This record gives sequence, C-alpha cells and structure tokens, in this order.
Amino acid sequence: MKNINKIKYLLITAMLASALPAGAQTAVKFPTKPVRIIVAFPPGSSTDIVARVVGERLGEAWGQNVIIENRPGASGNIGTQVALRANADGHTLFMNSSAIAVNVSLYAKPGYAIKDIVPILQGPTTPNLITVHPTVGAKTLQELIALAKTTPLSYGSSGTGTTPHLDMELLFKTLAKTDITHVPYSPAAAASAVVGNQVPVGSTSMPPAVPFVKNGRLRAIAVTTAKRSAVLPDVPTVAESGFPGFDDYTWFSVFAPAGVPAAVVNQVNRDFTRALQSPVARERLSALSLEFFPNTPAEFAARLKTEVAKYAQIVKQSGARVD
Repeated sequence: MKNINKIKYLLITAMLASALPAGAQTAVKFPTKPVRIIVAFPPGSSTDIVARVVGERLGEAWGQNVIIENRPGASGNIGTQVALRANADGHTLFMNSSAIAVNVSLYAKPGYAIKDIVPILQGPTTPNLITVHPTVGAKTLQELIALAKTTPLSYGSSGTGTTPHLDMELLFKTLAKTDITHVPYSPAAAASAVVGNQVPVGSTSMPPAVPFVKNGRLRAIAVTTAKRSAVLPDVPTVAESGFPGFDDYTWFSVFAPAGVPAAVVNQVNRDFTRALQSPVARERLSALSLEFFPNTPAEFAARLKTEVAKYAQIVKQSGARVD
C-alpha cells in the first residue's frame, strides 16, 4: 500500500510540474554575485549610453553591483572576444551594436562566430544620420552627392563595420556610384570630428549627433530609416531623397557566451526589458531618438540571423572588406 501511495504521489508531482510555466520548472537563483556588462564600444557611444541607463536600473532590481566595462576596438570585435572567454553563467554579459552582425562578413577573422553567441534581447534602435559641417555647400542628400561627384569628399563614421559605415558605402559607392573616402572613428568622436571640420561629412547613429544638430554645429542631411525621426522631424529620409526603399538603422543589444542556462537568459531578457521600459530610461532614450520594442530571445535570434544575411549581401555589393 505504501508503494502504491508513493507511486501516486510521484505521478501527481510530475503532473503538477508539467502544468507549471517553463520558467518555473527551470528557475535559478540569479545573480549571486556582481554582474559585469562588457560594452564593445568606448564611453559616450550609443551602446555605452544604453548600457549605463539600463545598468543602474538592473543594479537596483538585482541587489548586486552591475559593472560596466568598456572594451572597445576592432569595431566591437575586441569586446565580443573578451566576453566570450568568460564563464557561461550569466554573470558576464556583453552589449554590442548591429556591428556584430556586420563583422562576421566584413572581417576575414572577426574572432567569433554567431554560433558562439547567445542573443538575449534586441535593445533600442535608432536611425543613422548623415550630417555635414555647416560650411559644406549642400543642404540635401542629392546636393551632397552632386558635390561628391565634383569635389573629393571624406566622411567620418562610427567605425568600420558599423551600419553607418555600410550605409554610406552602399548609398554613395553602390547606388549613387560616387567615390567618397571613409575615415573611421569611434561613435562619439565621429560627430565631434565633423563639428571640428576634420571631415566635412558624418554618418553616425543619432545619439552622438543630435545635440550638435540642435545647437546648429552640424547640419542634418538625411536619416536612414523608412520613416522620419520624431526627434528631428524636419530631416528627410534617404528614401524620400531619391532612393526609394532605403531603410536601415542601428540597434544596441545584449548577448551572453554560448552555454548560459536558458533560465538565466530568459530572466535577463525580462529584467532588461523592465529596465528599458522604466520611466527614467524611456525619457532618456527617447530624447536621443532611441526606440525599444520588447522581444524574446527566440525572436531576437531569428532577427539576428536575418540581419547577418542582409549585411553579408551589402558587404558583397559594396566591396567593403577588412582583412
């Protein structure tokens, strides 16, 4: 009789467990120590801004220190490589931009493969913004292209392998069939270089450039997304400027090394989402034309796969390459 009762108990327990949500069956205690978030770009970059806005909220939610560690270099490849050498327990996360999807095609040896990475959350997105120094004799994209056909021009980007870099290569060299010299900077330094007239043209995500546009130290020429930005509503899109269908942007997202438990991945996804949706974060990010739409790890993994394929095609079309 005791054995029969024991069997019944085990069956009931198993049935109850199967009825629980997946996360409840695999619940883990996380974090159990300080969490390090490696940022693959320097301080002042959009990736860094997002990490610091979120990090403060996460520290409060987790009751643990959240350490933001900038490890820039090779367009985000260095920070990614450093993060992937860490223990796969979730206590080392890393943030990168859409450059992570570009670099696997652009670099002969990026130092990682997509299979080495666990996509956790696609974070905020922003249009890329083409700007010029106020002394440049072009107020529209078509005028800038015409100027480039008659006058040697250079542009500063957020770095080799970033989407602002590829957008300019695709737009000028492939679509407009016009030569323009690329000068890579870090994201914040690229905007400052145009302000200082070290290069006459800039291509960055919006956060580093928006303050300079608003105070008149830069002239905005076009945004790269299909729709105009609410932050700079008078600035036309590339599509409106003679290139129908042009639509690109930069995203800033969180990843982990392969092998991190699924329960930890799901918790980090939920906690990052809550942090990004907090009133303080929304206000700060919105002012910089950064938009966030919640997504699951599976949804982000699918998007990342699509992004890798898209940028592989753009790299091929533009002929851009880093060996």
